[in-house]
Amino acid sequence: MTTLDRSNPLASAIAIDNGRVLAVGSEAEVMGRAAAGTCVIDVGGRRIIPGLNDSHTHLIRGGLSFNMELRWENVSSLADALAMLRAQAARTPAPQWVRVIGGWSEFQFAERRMPTLAELNAAAPDTPVFVLHLYGRALLNRAALRVLGIGADTPNSPGGQIEKDGRGQPTGMLIAKPSALILYSTLARGPKLDPDEQKNSTRHFMRELNRLGITSVIDAGGGGQNYPDDYQVVTDLHRAGQLTVRVAYNLFAQQAGTELDDYRRWIAMTEPGAGDALLRMNGGGENLTWSAADFENFLEPRPDLAPHMERELEKIVELLATNKWPFRIHATYDETISRFLDVFERVNGRVPFATRFIIDHAETVSERNIERIHALGGGIAIQHRMAFQGEYFVARYGARAAEATPPIRKMLEIGVPVGAGTDATRVASYDPWTALYWLTTGKTVGGLGIQPRAMTLDRESALRLWTQGSAWFSGEADVKGTLAVGQYADLAVLSADYMTVPEDELRAISSVLTVMGGRIVFADGDFSSLDTPLPPPSPAWSPVKHFATPAVRTGAYSPRSGASARACGDGCHSACGIHGHAHAIAWATPLPVSDLRAFWGALGCGCFGA
Repeated sequence: MTTLDRSNPLASAIAIDNGRVLAVGSEAEVMGRAAAGTCVIDVGGRRIIPGLNDSHTHLIRGGLSFNMELRWENVSSLADALAMLRAQAARTPAPQWVRVIGGWSEFQFAERRMPTLAELNAAAPDTPVFVLHLYGRALLNRAALRVLGIGADTPNSPGGQIEKDGRGQPTGMLIAKPSALILYSTLARGPKLDPDEQKNSTRHFMRELNRLGITSVIDAGGGGQNYPDDYQVVTDLHRAGQLTVRVAYNLFAQQAGTELDDYRRWIAMTEPGAGDALLRMNGGGENLTWSAADFENFLEPRPDLAPHMERELEKIVELLATNKWPFRIHATYDETISRFLDVFERVNGRVPFATRFIIDHAETVSERNIERIHALGGGIAIQHRMAFQGEYFVARYGARAAEATPPIRKMLEIGVPVGAGTDATRVASYDPWTALYWLTTGKTVGGLGIQPRAMTLDRESALRLWTQGSAWFSGEADVKGTLAVGQYADLAVLSADYMTVPEDELRAISSVLTVMGGRIVFADGDFSSLDTPLPPPSPAWSPVKHFATPAVRTGAYSPRSGASARACGDGCHSACGIHGHAHAIAWATPLPVSDLRAFWGALGCGCFGA
């Protein structure tokens, strides 16, 4: 057992009473506390860790639509991904859509490319399809364009561009330039589940997180997530005793121009800490004002924030500081962080911060700004977005810049609180083991090593960011994050030993027994008799009902297709084991490496020798 309690780091047994850790130590020491009727579970020497805690995710919003979404995490080929889409389109009834919403990268595919619009149209000629690629672009098939009424005369929105061909017709590509507004506003136009289905969907999303060993999250709000209306489902589940993940949630300003009014209204309605140990309000953010929203799309140049940003942000930060509200703010780039800190320092000079603030993301934060954050008493919540966008970052800013993006070791050296998370579900996967793999190996999901070993974390340090580190960000460091006496009895029994498995096996880890507050919230394999099954996913056509979800490690959907058997237009006789004769995939896909032959050769690809 890895307790992460520095005074008692390793143990072989744990006793739990009334939702808290009663004792941790040797089997003899702990079993001496057992009484008649005590439930005793032998985990067979498996590794036990504190329950994982995602310090920045979007569970509340993601839960409302989880059952509608087709997930491409861990799918190893585009051919398989398209086969999944084709099968789902065939069973999805009108007017519903097929939605692939984030968590994947084209570099994870053997073909190492995006799907084409022609392929989406062929896979789903009649069912609307929306495929979100990071927060950079979305692909819509012809059926989706039709139901959305997007045509030659449809103008670009202020928050993005509609790509059009030489005849002025929309191709189906939506481009997030200058912001991602066009992506999530278009997604919001799709059909929603009814309230009962949203509850079922949220329960299945929480079960998915439990299967991965997650027992806590901090929900960073999100576009379209209005308080209090869109919090009703999670509130109802809490009242029914059906929450299986602890949720601390932030309130996210929704409408440009009314952000200050939103926070004034919310301050009159609630307060930080309102709720209980399972569902509690955590403060403001991650959006405080829309003029302060920089953008993490490394396909595009760094955006410059409007000159009036400081004036708007300062009023909101002073309001929150005066009322002792913690707050968090989205900031990808150091240039943005510098401007935010100028505001924070001015406000702190008038109204000293009495509680925590959080810089979210901070991919390119400088040492100087880390020191400024530390001086103000703030923390930094980092995520594994570079595992999905690392190739794009390297292509734009260079391999050297990517080596410390974000500079986690420098943050820890300076002493800033650091918590780890995912920013799921639209940008990166909700899978914490992909994040732990990235933290400890420096590799993207496509296998590109962007950080040298000297910049990565050892496994215990990475795990600590996912447990004890994240607890600071909801003001709960005194009650969770370690397996120590008096802490919440939140833990996961792992399918493989995180501390010793080869690095290539890290991403295959899941939990076989997850406990939250002494209550078993997920059990599998040898412990399946202890599990409490959920009702089946609803609606009946849900992808969750028909495909193994990413957390189910027993095999992704992988029908073999004829994608690699296409004839080569130049009549060559050198088929590649990955691409068949489709050599243009390799030739035309830019890769941020100096030796393309060596790169493709490492994957067993013969395209460059054809």
